[in-house]
Amino acid sequence: MMAQAVPHQTTPDKKRVKVYELRNNDWFDRGTGFCTAGYVQSEDGSKEARVIVESEDQPIRLLLETRIVKDDGFQKQQDTLIVWTDNGVDMALSFQEADGCALIWKFIDSIQQTFHGMNGPPDDGLSDDLGIDMPTTIQLPNPELGILAELESNMRIMSSSPSGRDALAKAIIGDDYINKLLPLVEMAEDLESLPDLHKLCNIMKVILLLNDTGIIEHAVSDDCVLGVVGALEYDPDFPSHKANHRQWLSGQGRYKEVVKIDDEQIRRKIHQTYRLQYLKDVVLARILDDPTFSVLNSLIFFNQVDIVSHLQSNGGFLHDLFGIFVEPNEPQLRKKEAVLFIQQCCAIAKNLQPPARQSLYNNFLAHGLLRVINYGLRNFDVTVRVGATDIMVSMIDHDPQMIRHTIYRQIQENTQPLTDTLIDLLLVEVDLGIRSQVSDALKVLLDATPPGGPPEVRELIVGRGRAQQPIDPQQEGFLDHFYEHSAVRLFKPLLDLERRDEIKFNVLNDGVFSYLNDILCFYIRSHQNRSKFFVMQHNLAQRFNQLLSCKEKHLQLVAIRFFRQLVLLQDEFYIKHLAEKNILGPVLDVLLRTMPRDNLLSSACLDLFVLINKENIKDLIKHLVENYREKVMALSYMETFREILARYDQTQGYTASADAYFLESEDEMGRKPSNSARGMMEHLNVDPVQEEYWNTSDDEEDVARGLEQGSMTNGTPRPLVEYTSSDEEADEAGGDTLMTAAPASDEAKENKEPAATPSPPAATPPDRVSEKRRREEDEDDALDKLVTHKRRNSAASTSNHSHTAALRKKKSFGGRDAGSHTTKKISISLSPSVAKNAVTAVKAVGEVEESK
Repeated sequence: MMAQAVPHQTTPDKKRVKVYELRNNDWFDRGTGFCTAGYVQSEDGSKEARVIVESEDQPIRLLLETRIVKDDGFQKQQDTLIVWTDNGVDMALSFQEADGCALIWKFIDSIQQTFHGMNGPPDDGLSDDLGIDMPTTIQLPNPELGILAELESNMRIMSSSPSGRDALAKAIIGDDYINKLLPLVEMAEDLESLPDLHKLCNIMKVILLLNDTGIIEHAVSDDCVLGVVGALEYDPDFPSHKANHRQWLSGQGRYKEVVKIDDEQIRRKIHQTYRLQYLKDVVLARILDDPTFSVLNSLIFFNQVDIVSHLQSNGGFLHDLFGIFVEPNEPQLRKKEAVLFIQQCCAIAKNLQPPARQSLYNNFLAHGLLRVINYGLRNFDVTVRVGATDIMVSMIDHDPQMIRHTIYRQIQENTQPLTDTLIDLLLVEVDLGIRSQVSDALKVLLDATPPGGPPEVRELIVGRGRAQQPIDPQQEGFLDHFYEHSAVRLFKPLLDLERRDEIKFNVLNDGVFSYLNDILCFYIRSHQNRSKFFVMQHNLAQRFNQLLSCKEKHLQLVAIRFFRQLVLLQDEFYIKHLAEKNILGPVLDVLLRTMPRDNLLSSACLDLFVLINKENIKDLIKHLVENYREKVMALSYMETFREILARYDQTQGYTASADAYFLESEDEMGRKPSNSARGMMEHLNVDPVQEEYWNTSDDEEDVARGLEQGSMTNGTPRPLVEYTSSDEEADEAGGDTLMTAAPASDEAKENKEPAATPSPPAATPPDRVSEKRRREEDEDDALDKLVTHKRRNSAASTSNHSHTAALRKKKSFGGRDAGSHTTKKISISLSPSVAKNAVTAVKAVGEVEESK
């Protein structure tokens, strides 16, 4: 059950307010609503003092509901701001009207006074929350030089506890104690009493570190600020040094009013904000604690919000401000100050919430902000160029699509777009910081990625079976105009290399090539077809290739970095472009020239070839070996180049794997190999004598006669075909020969080589016809598998009958006689890997047959 408000005990009117929460040192806007403060009955029946803010858009939703307890430390800042800490989180209420803030603060202050025991509790529900350690009222003595030591000691003791800090802060504000201390600073300086000045500095530090917004605002007021910083100039931690804070804050020309601000309150806030920043960043930078730092940041932030809100809503002020750049007779100094003023406004806008920042930029653009940027980027003063670049980068960081729309409108109006101004500045700028920012701006503005957040959460349109990013017509038109008119202008330093015989640059001009390389690589990744046509049309790869002939090594590295980016894309277009333009040859020359020295240039060149080898980019490997084989051989002592040579030699320059080579023939099912296999067969060496043998038909009578004469030798039958050991021949030939079927020649019979010819079987009695035929068929099958699984061979016949010889002829090689007296040796030249695989297969078949 939610807590219910007690109607007769709440504030009578709801006050409009904005709720802020401090997150990571940045104030987050939680929304706008209506604030009430009063006693609310909780679930247990007790009553609690609470501040409640209901949402303006959704009244049933609560933006804030916080209890007013002792340790929250509610504080009122200025006239419309209340800050406190709720469960360790800094919160703030910014009221629209000062009367509403005063009414809410009156209730909160009364509750806090109750906690400190100054008033009785309103009811029994708050009696348990009363503080136990309640301080007594503090009465500070009148400040004099003689009691400064005692006063400093007492203040340090009181500031060591929360209750003492509160009591001391109230005493200082109630007695206007700061103004009483300031005359002592001048008195001690007149007396040149350094110990007293050191004590005054410590007292002022204790007062400022009480973390009270009222004290800090009073310390930076016009009446007190010089005296306060004057006391802080004499820091006892640096007794021999004196700061010059008063001289800086009172110096002439610190505040420049480009356009008169009529609102006196806004002017006072501008001065106060500057002093607060100086106090935080310079005077108290060493001794600031977290609470005081948070209070100073809060005061600065809310002042800046008020200042920017007033300026952007003041149409007359904006008209006068941007009108400075329309009037040609305006002094250059006033235009410079106007650019710096707008730069400060954009820097303040970085801390605002996105809606407020968007409103500020829209108002600036409507009044002619791009005219200011164009003026600043073309100015001779580096301070003005830095300011204009900072303005542009701030807007691009906030919303680049907004700038693209503005540039597209400039194109439609036939005026010079902002991109051309950035290009001109990039080519002539010598400041590296500005050059880097302009380069990043050109990449962001020309990013082809559609708006709407990161790529992973963008809406994708599914078409043709794949996801496609939505196309923005306006962005497409913007890119078309850029490549038609601005791209040549941007890459002009590269294009001009074509007409130069000697590549030499001065120190101011050679740095632009690195930025152009980064921009071009980004465009290649983002713009796809447009960038391909641009690279091909202007032969940019050859232009980068010219940089390899420079003496400056950083320019050679720029070229190698560009080539590596093209290889990394693994796009067929860029791979062929690199090969056609012979880009890798000069890179090899650079590597050969620098390889004895291990430096960045040689490492970059080697990394390029390592990438080609690792990704196995076959077109570039073939291009390297066929055109620069001698150079690659000279570098073959490195593993990368040995692998490149091995890849090429294995494939003989073809992209297919060497393992794909095989003989073209019909298999047992009568199927033909693929077209690619037949194409590879054309590259095998064919012996014309073997072809003539296989294409010649044998006479049956010659076959029978040869069988009768060759079936017996010295009364011992011998096989018609003798097969050499495949393993031994493969080892002797280095793996180039798959298998050899050779006859038993006379020389072999005389030498009786057991390794090459198996031992003939012993003579046996004649068998029955059925057993004989079955054994012959088994021998036929075994021989078919041993020779090849593409051709069928027959076994030797030991019969002397012509009818048996005729049957054997029909079963062998489609009618060709395998048992002729004049047998031939079949030799097929294959690559090592294919031969090794074939020998392994034959051995496996033989082992299977032996097992059977």
